[in-house]
Amino acid sequence: MTTFATRTETVEAWGGRFNLRFQVAGSGPALVYLHGARGMYWDELLRGLSDRFTVYAPMFPGTDPADTMSIHQVDDIFDVVLAYEGALRALGLHGVPVIGPSFGGMLAAELAAGFPDLFSRVILLDPAGLWSESAPWTLDFFSAPPESVPGLLFKDPDAPGAQEMFAPPSPERALDVAVNTIWALGCVAKFLWPLPDRGLSKRLHRISAPTLILWGEDDALIPVHYAHEYGRLIPHSRVEVIPDCGHAAQAEKPDATATLVKEFLDG
Repeated sequence: MTTFATRTETVEAWGGRFNLRFQVAGSGPALVYLHGARGMYWDELLRGLSDRFTVYAPMFPGTDPADTMSIHQVDDIFDVVLAYEGALRALGLHGVPVIGPSFGGMLAAELAAGFPDLFSRVILLDPAGLWSESAPWTLDFFSAPPESVPGLLFKDPDAPGAQEMFAPPSPERALDVAVNTIWALGCVAKFLWPLPDRGLSKRLHRISAPTLILWGEDDALIPVHYAHEYGRLIPHSRVEVIPDCGHAAQAEKPDATATLVKEFLDG
Protein backbone atom coordinates (compact mmCIF):
# COMPACT_ATOMS: atom_id res chain seq x y z
CA MET A 1 0.00 0.00 0.00
CA THR A 2 1.25 3.45 -0.89
CA THR A 3 2.36 5.43 2.16
CA PHE A 4 0.89 8.90 2.53
CA ALA A 5 1.75 11.57 5.09
CA THR A 6 -1.12 12.85 7.22
CA ARG A 7 -1.53 14.73 10.44
CA THR A 8 -4.31 14.39 13.01
CA GLU A 9 -6.77 16.66 14.78
CA THR A 10 -8.92 15.42 17.63
CA VAL A 11 -12.27 16.82 18.76
CA GLU A 12 -14.36 15.94 21.80
CA ALA A 13 -17.61 14.52 20.44
CA TRP A 14 -21.09 13.59 21.58
CA GLY A 15 -21.01 15.54 24.83
CA GLY A 16 -17.53 14.31 25.68
CA ARG A 17 -18.46 10.61 25.42
CA PHE A 18 -15.58 10.00 23.01
CA ASN A 19 -12.94 11.78 20.95
CA LEU A 20 -13.33 11.89 17.17
CA ARG A 21 -9.96 11.83 15.47
CA PHE A 22 -9.54 13.34 12.00
CA GLN A 23 -6.81 12.41 9.56
CA VAL A 24 -5.87 15.61 7.73
CA ALA A 25 -3.80 16.13 4.60
CA GLY A 26 -3.19 18.80 1.99
CA SER A 27 -3.63 22.54 1.85
CA GLY A 28 -6.20 24.92 0.47
CA PRO A 29 -9.96 25.09 1.08
CA ALA A 30 -11.42 22.49 3.43
CA LEU A 31 -13.10 19.33 2.18
CA VAL A 32 -14.66 16.61 4.36
CA TYR A 33 -14.22 12.93 3.47
CA LEU A 34 -16.27 10.23 5.19
CA HIS A 35 -14.68 6.82 4.66
CA GLY A 36 -16.30 3.52 3.78
CA ALA A 37 -16.95 0.35 5.75
CA ARG A 38 -13.42 -1.05 5.76
CA GLY A 39 -11.97 1.98 7.52
CA MET A 40 -9.95 5.01 6.50
CA TYR A 41 -7.88 4.55 3.35
CA TRP A 42 -6.14 7.21 1.23
CA ASP A 43 -6.78 6.01 -2.31
CA GLU A 44 -5.61 7.72 -5.49
CA LEU A 45 -8.65 10.00 -5.73
CA LEU A 46 -8.24 11.23 -2.18
CA ARG A 47 -4.51 11.74 -2.50
CA GLY A 48 -5.13 13.79 -5.65
CA LEU A 49 -7.76 15.93 -3.94
CA SER A 50 -5.27 16.78 -1.20
CA ASP A 51 -3.26 18.64 -3.83
CA ARG A 52 -6.10 21.19 -4.04
CA PHE A 53 -7.90 20.91 -0.70
CA THR A 54 -7.24 20.38 2.96
CA VAL A 55 -8.95 17.02 3.39
CA TYR A 56 -10.48 16.31 6.81
CA ALA A 57 -11.32 12.63 7.25
CA PRO A 58 -12.88 11.61 10.59
CA MET A 59 -12.30 8.01 11.65
CA PHE A 60 -15.66 6.39 12.33
CA PRO A 61 -16.21 5.49 16.01
CA GLY A 62 -14.53 2.18 16.75
CA THR A 63 -12.30 2.23 13.66
CA ASP A 64 -9.65 4.44 15.27
CA PRO A 65 -6.99 2.11 16.71
CA ALA A 66 -6.52 4.62 19.51
CA ASP A 67 -10.10 4.05 20.77
CA THR A 68 -11.81 0.95 19.40
CA MET A 69 -14.45 1.03 22.15
CA SER A 70 -15.98 4.38 21.13
CA ILE A 71 -18.45 2.48 18.93
CA HIS A 72 -20.35 1.64 22.13
CA GLN A 73 -21.10 5.35 22.67
CA VAL A 74 -23.36 5.61 19.60
CA ASP A 75 -26.52 3.51 19.53
CA ASP A 76 -28.21 4.55 16.29
CA ILE A 77 -27.58 6.58 13.17
CA PHE A 78 -28.95 9.74 14.78
CA ASP A 79 -26.32 9.54 17.53
CA VAL A 80 -23.66 9.37 14.82
CA VAL A 81 -25.12 12.27 12.83
CA LEU A 82 -25.32 14.54 15.87
CA ALA A 83 -21.82 13.58 17.05
CA TYR A 84 -20.34 14.28 13.62
CA GLU A 85 -22.23 17.55 13.16
CA GLY A 86 -20.94 18.89 16.47
CA ALA A 87 -17.37 17.80 15.73
CA LEU A 88 -17.39 19.30 12.23
CA ARG A 89 -18.68 22.64 13.48
CA ALA A 90 -16.10 22.63 16.30
CA LEU A 91 -13.41 22.53 13.60
CA GLY A 92 -15.14 25.25 11.58
CA LEU A 93 -16.08 22.73 8.90
CA HIS A 94 -19.43 24.03 7.71
CA GLY A 95 -20.28 25.37 4.27
CA VAL A 96 -17.65 23.03 2.79
CA PRO A 97 -17.96 20.13 0.32
CA VAL A 98 -18.25 16.54 1.48
CA ILE A 99 -17.40 13.27 -0.27
CA GLY A 100 -18.50 9.86 0.95
CA PRO A 101 -18.14 6.40 -0.61
CA SER A 102 -20.46 3.52 0.29
CA PHE A 103 -21.21 3.70 4.05
CA GLY A 104 -19.53 7.12 4.13
CA GLY A 105 -21.91 8.22 1.39
CA MET A 106 -24.87 7.17 3.48
CA LEU A 107 -23.48 9.14 6.42
CA ALA A 108 -22.84 12.20 4.21
CA ALA A 109 -26.44 12.02 2.98
CA GLU A 110 -27.78 11.72 6.54
CA LEU A 111 -25.75 14.76 7.65
CA ALA A 112 -26.79 16.82 4.62
CA ALA A 113 -30.45 15.91 5.18
CA GLY A 114 -30.32 16.59 8.90
CA PHE A 115 -28.39 19.87 8.59
CA PRO A 116 -28.99 21.34 5.11
CA ASP A 117 -26.58 24.25 5.71
CA LEU A 118 -23.67 22.04 6.73
CA PHE A 119 -22.21 21.32 3.28
CA SER A 120 -21.81 23.44 0.16
CA ARG A 121 -21.70 20.42 -2.16
CA VAL A 122 -22.34 16.72 -1.62
CA ILE A 123 -20.66 13.90 -3.56
CA LEU A 124 -21.97 10.38 -2.99
CA LEU A 125 -19.99 7.45 -4.42
CA ASP A 126 -22.11 4.26 -4.59
CA PRO A 127 -23.70 5.12 -1.22
CA ALA A 128 -25.43 2.65 1.04
CA GLY A 129 -28.58 3.65 2.93
CA LEU A 130 -31.50 2.68 0.67
CA TRP A 131 -33.23 -0.66 0.26
CA SER A 132 -35.81 -2.08 -2.12
CA GLU A 133 -37.06 -5.65 -2.21
CA SER A 134 -37.01 -5.38 -6.01
CA ALA A 135 -33.26 -4.64 -5.99
CA PRO A 136 -31.71 -6.32 -2.92
CA TRP A 137 -28.03 -5.79 -2.36
CA THR A 138 -25.29 -7.94 -0.96
CA LEU A 139 -25.37 -7.68 2.81
CA ASP A 140 -23.30 -10.90 2.82
CA PHE A 141 -20.36 -8.50 2.39
CA PHE A 142 -20.01 -8.43 6.18
CA SER A 143 -19.51 -12.19 6.43
CA ALA A 144 -17.88 -12.84 3.04
CA PRO A 145 -14.56 -14.73 3.10
CA PRO A 146 -11.62 -12.37 2.50
CA GLU A 147 -10.79 -13.88 -0.88
CA SER A 148 -14.24 -12.95 -2.27
CA VAL A 149 -14.21 -9.29 -1.16
CA PRO A 150 -12.21 -7.86 -4.12
CA GLY A 151 -14.79 -9.37 -6.49
CA LEU A 152 -17.59 -7.60 -4.61
CA LEU A 153 -15.84 -4.23 -4.64
CA PHE A 154 -14.29 -4.30 -8.12
CA LYS A 155 -15.47 -5.46 -11.52
CA ASP A 156 -11.79 -6.04 -12.29
CA PRO A 157 -9.98 -7.24 -9.16
CA ASP A 158 -6.72 -6.95 -11.12
CA ALA A 159 -7.12 -3.19 -11.61
CA PRO A 160 -4.19 -1.20 -10.13
CA GLY A 161 -6.43 0.40 -7.49
CA ALA A 162 -7.69 -3.01 -6.38
CA GLN A 163 -4.16 -4.38 -6.23
CA GLU A 164 -3.07 -1.41 -4.13
CA MET A 165 -6.03 -1.66 -1.76
CA PHE A 166 -5.53 -5.38 -1.17
CA ALA A 167 -1.74 -5.51 -1.25
CA PRO A 168 -0.66 -8.01 1.42
CA PRO A 169 0.68 -6.30 4.54
CA SER A 170 4.04 -7.24 5.97
CA PRO A 171 3.99 -10.45 8.02
CA GLU A 172 4.51 -8.37 11.17
CA ARG A 173 1.32 -6.37 10.49
CA ALA A 174 -0.87 -9.04 8.90
CA LEU A 175 -2.72 -10.04 12.07
CA ASP A 176 -3.34 -6.43 13.16
CA VAL A 177 -4.64 -5.49 9.70
CA ALA A 178 -7.01 -8.48 9.64
CA VAL A 179 -8.34 -7.78 13.13
CA ASN A 180 -8.78 -4.05 12.46
CA THR A 181 -10.65 -4.72 9.21
CA ILE A 182 -13.02 -7.22 10.83
CA TRP A 183 -13.67 -4.83 13.71
CA ALA A 184 -14.30 -1.89 11.35
CA LEU A 185 -16.84 -3.93 9.39
CA GLY A 186 -18.53 -4.87 12.64
CA CYS A 187 -18.74 -1.22 13.71
CA VAL A 188 -20.40 -0.25 10.44
CA ALA A 189 -22.70 -3.29 10.39
CA LYS A 190 -24.30 -1.93 13.54
CA PHE A 191 -25.94 0.70 11.30
CA LEU A 192 -26.62 -1.39 8.20
CA TRP A 193 -27.63 -4.84 9.46
CA PRO A 194 -30.12 -6.45 8.97
CA LEU A 195 -31.53 -3.72 6.66
CA PRO A 196 -29.53 -0.66 5.55
CA ASP A 197 -32.47 1.77 5.21
CA ARG A 198 -33.05 3.45 8.58
CA GLY A 199 -35.53 5.91 7.06
CA LEU A 200 -33.04 7.87 4.97
CA SER A 201 -35.34 7.68 1.95
CA LYS A 202 -37.85 9.88 3.84
CA ARG A 203 -35.19 12.49 4.66
CA LEU A 204 -33.32 12.92 1.39
CA HIS A 205 -35.73 15.64 0.18
CA ARG A 206 -34.21 17.92 2.86
CA ILE A 207 -30.79 18.04 1.14
CA SER A 208 -30.44 21.52 -0.35
CA ALA A 209 -26.79 21.45 -1.48
CA PRO A 210 -26.03 20.54 -5.09
CA THR A 211 -25.39 16.80 -5.09
CA LEU A 212 -23.42 14.49 -7.39
CA ILE A 213 -24.37 10.82 -7.27
CA LEU A 214 -21.68 8.71 -8.90
CA TRP A 215 -22.04 4.94 -9.40
CA GLY A 216 -20.17 2.05 -10.97
CA GLU A 217 -22.41 0.55 -13.65
CA ASP A 218 -21.47 -3.01 -12.68
CA ASP A 219 -21.58 -2.59 -8.90
CA ALA A 220 -21.93 -6.14 -7.54
CA LEU A 221 -22.50 -4.94 -3.97
CA ILE A 222 -25.14 -2.18 -4.27
CA PRO A 223 -26.92 -2.28 -7.66
CA VAL A 224 -26.84 0.77 -9.92
CA HIS A 225 -30.64 0.90 -9.49
CA TYR A 226 -29.96 2.92 -6.35
CA ALA A 227 -28.11 5.64 -8.25
CA HIS A 228 -31.39 6.58 -9.88
CA GLU A 229 -33.30 6.25 -6.59
CA TYR A 230 -30.93 8.70 -4.93
CA GLY A 231 -31.27 10.99 -7.94
CA ARG A 232 -35.05 10.84 -7.74
CA LEU A 233 -35.16 11.59 -4.02
CA ILE A 234 -32.52 14.37 -3.75
CA PRO A 235 -33.41 17.78 -5.23
CA HIS A 236 -30.71 19.55 -7.28
CA SER A 237 -28.91 16.25 -7.87
CA ARG A 238 -27.06 14.83 -10.85
CA VAL A 239 -26.41 11.15 -11.52
CA GLU A 240 -23.32 9.91 -13.32
CA VAL A 241 -22.79 6.20 -14.04
CA ILE A 242 -19.25 5.01 -14.78
CA PRO A 243 -19.23 2.13 -17.29
CA ASP A 244 -17.27 -1.09 -16.82
CA CYS A 245 -16.81 -0.34 -13.11
CA GLY A 246 -17.72 -1.94 -9.80
CA HIS A 247 -18.54 -0.63 -6.33
CA ALA A 248 -15.24 1.08 -5.49
CA ALA A 249 -15.29 3.50 -8.43
CA GLN A 250 -12.77 5.89 -6.91
CA ALA A 251 -10.17 3.10 -6.77
CA GLU A 252 -11.10 1.09 -9.89
CA LYS A 253 -11.63 4.06 -12.23
CA PRO A 254 -9.72 6.87 -10.48
CA ASP A 255 -9.25 9.03 -13.58
CA ALA A 256 -12.92 8.97 -14.62
CA THR A 257 -14.02 9.52 -11.02
CA ALA A 258 -11.56 12.36 -10.46
CA THR A 259 -12.67 14.13 -13.65
CA LEU A 260 -16.34 14.07 -12.59
CA VAL A 261 -15.57 15.03 -8.98
CA LYS A 262 -13.26 17.92 -9.85
CA GLU A 263 -15.67 19.25 -12.48
CA PHE A 264 -18.47 19.19 -9.92
CA LEU A 265 -16.39 20.83 -7.20
CA ASP A 266 -15.38 23.58 -9.62
CA GLY A 267 -19.06 24.30 -10.17
